[in-house]
Amino acid sequence: MKAANSILSSYGTSVFEVMSRLAIEHKSINLGQGFPDDRGPSDVLQAAADALLTQPNQYPPMLGVPELRQAVARHAKRFYGMDVDWQSEVMVTSGATEALASALFGLIEPGDEVVLIEPLYDSYIPILRRAGAVPRLVRLTPPDWTLTAAALDAAFGPKTKLLLLNNPQNPAAKVFSRAELELLADYVKRFDTLALCDEVYEHIAFDGRTHIPLMALPGMRERCLKIGSAGKTFSLTGWKVGYITAPAALLAPVSRCHQFLVFATPPNLQRAVAFGLDQDNSYFTGLAQDMRRRRDRLAQGLARIGFDLLDCAGTYFINAGFERLGFNGDDMAFCQHITVEAGVTAIPVSAFYAGPDAPATIARFCFAKQDHVLDGAVERLEKHFGRR
Repeated sequence: MKAANSILSSYGTSVFEVMSRLAIEHKSINLGQGFPDDRGPSDVLQAAADALLTQPNQYPPMLGVPELRQAVARHAKRFYGMDVDWQSEVMVTSGATEALASALFGLIEPGDEVVLIEPLYDSYIPILRRAGAVPRLVRLTPPDWTLTAAALDAAFGPKTKLLLLNNPQNPAAKVFSRAELELLADYVKRFDTLALCDEVYEHIAFDGRTHIPLMALPGMRERCLKIGSAGKTFSLTGWKVGYITAPAALLAPVSRCHQFLVFATPPNLQRAVAFGLDQDNSYFTGLAQDMRRRRDRLAQGLARIGFDLLDCAGTYFINAGFERLGFNGDDMAFCQHITVEAGVTAIPVSAFYAGPDAPATIARFCFAKQDHVLDGAVERLEKHFGRR
């Protein structure tokens, strides 16, 4: 029998699957997987139920139902001052990962180079390699995750086709500053490249920080594609509703790929997300405030145990160094150890680096959980490390 695709077959089981299986086996509190454990906004859920029963459930338009595309355009104007033509510049996707795949398959030619910033979301490189691209990595390192011009100089070149930017960034929990974004924009323009911006955590930034889309910077409107996610904005990750905003000339090839991948996303969920995006600003500020409260709740417990906490500027995740706890091993061994021996699961940060010599003393914990879950995890870790 002939072999399967050599690129995708070369990847083993993801660290998330490995750790989740271990968590199930040992009945661990799983703070490794990045999803909330509550139901999501009740009015958005009701809108989905109503649309299911009162609206058509056949194939919606390939680009998405007009209600949601119009809502995405209004959202861009309200939060970022961007004028977007909903008919030619917005497309609905089956989650942000499908948006990434459609964009990369639609825009990349074999041999193109793509600049990525690590640590990075684990699906980026497999999709890029399957598209035939050559990844060029820019490394950020703890504790401050500083972006430098020297690192960009080494990554950008004449073959660079695209910058893939995650902001706010999972898993570094970093929100890029305006100065950093202006630096990135300078390189994108200087090398005449595109920018694909994964901004699924756009409404989850903390401590007075404001998310700035790269697309909103001068000279970047025609070079950028912006991806959003209802899963993150409404804590409904299982719905898999994403949306991509781009100039018409860039969206066209992306939509041609999308039509052959999934074609369309459930119409009742699209209409419910449209309802959600049109909610008052208080919903969006409340989301960030609630996630910040959860962050602080878990952070206080981890600090009490002896973890060294890194700055968490946004997303669902907080990174914690474990060197002071006296564990003799790397981050993968540590995460396996606390899963089996303490009953709490985290993800090793080294798993988010593609290059060698990744940081190996930091574990990533998800705090987008209910209070009793976070408190239970802290209690188990306190007991295990003798801090009670």
